[in-house]
Amino acid sequence: MTVRGGRRPVIAGLGLTEMGAVYGRTATSFATEAIRLAVADAGLALTNVDGLLTSNGTTGGVGLGLQRELGLHDLRLLSEMQGFGSTAGSMVQFASMAVQAGMAEVVVCVFADAPLRPGRSAGDVYGARRRPETLTVKPGGSASDEPPPKPMLHGWSGLLISAGAIGANTLYALAARRHMNRFGTTTEDFGNIAVAQREWAALNPIASKRDPITLEDHRNSRPIADPFRLLDCCLVSNGGVAVVVTSEDRAADLRQPPVYVNGWAQCHPGRLFEHDEDFGIVTGAARSGPAALEMAGVKLQDIDVAELYDCYTFTVLVSLEDYGFCEKGEGGPFVSSGAIGPNGRLKLNTGGGQLSGYYMWGMTPLSEAIIQVRGHGGDRQVERHDVALVSGNGGILDHHATLVLGTGPS
Repeated sequence: MTVRGGRRPVIAGLGLTEMGAVYGRTATSFATEAIRLAVADAGLALTNVDGLLTSNGTTGGVGLGLQRELGLHDLRLLSEMQGFGSTAGSMVQFASMAVQAGMAEVVVCVFADAPLRPGRSAGDVYGARRRPETLTVKPGGSASDEPPPKPMLHGWSGLLISAGAIGANTLYALAARRHMNRFGTTTEDFGNIAVAQREWAALNPIASKRDPITLEDHRNSRPIADPFRLLDCCLVSNGGVAVVVTSEDRAADLRQPPVYVNGWAQCHPGRLFEHDEDFGIVTGAARSGPAALEMAGVKLQDIDVAELYDCYTFTVLVSLEDYGFCEKGEGGPFVSSGAIGPNGRLKLNTGGGQLSGYYMWGMTPLSEAIIQVRGHGGDRQVERHDVALVSGNGGILDHHATLVLGTGPS
């Protein structure tokens, strides 16, 4: 990527709050803490921030109002973004373009969520947002505990709901089963991904799940949506993550080693459930990956560490294929060959990912990539860390963002 005038975009700050079952706080609270931590990590003050990009998960509260919560004035860039798990990558892309264009000098990107509640399962929390509210408002304005009328089900959406195809678990399971039927991928292949990422998580002091697991543990974990079992599915976490994007010149005298944003791309297929398409076979990574690598001026073999979105084990497998780490249909043998654990040849999801580390949508792979490129990974730090590939996946394999980060410009 060629940029003149010292305006190459870099990530100069990273802020992570406590993650996991952290109760009694709102998403707004997590977001403001993450921003303050990221700004301090960079060696800046809030008064230096002139751009803010926000994204929230299931509980809301992380939007334009954060400007007032933080007391930020006269921002040159302010927007709320939503591309689900691809949003983090997209925010960094737009922040980088803003820095390049001189629209803003110091842009903060933040994601936060607080879906977990005491005494309620993670699945129940995520499912609750799809159910009608239990209170309605009468014409006079008073609340009623009468249930609202049941929604009318029309067309394709009605067919999906009546068939029980509701929520991400079921729909990703359909995608995984299609891949299994086409290529012979097995549940043991998925189990090898879960085991490898838990091995990485054991080296990460902030990972939520650090106890070792085996393929037998994977087989014995309870069914969620065939073919997925519990250990195929990501965590649900309360918390927040923020990053600071600025220019190479501005970062020269800041606190942390700059992480260069050398390449980026998005792809939004928009063909979910269309007849005779590649649902479960090909994702947006197949387009956004090569485009981001070309922009960065590197090839796949130059990648030292890959942080891939892992809402499910299957998402890792199909992304590995689409990025070209293995041939299409060979993801199962590749992950089962020992290639992706701490002793494998591909340093993949080095913090445990969303399966064992923490679930902050696309901020999970992004934050770990920043830590690795900086050389701050501690026991899990990879030896070669000059170039990192970061993926974000959103919707049901329908939104994708790719970043290529580096220790220097490419």
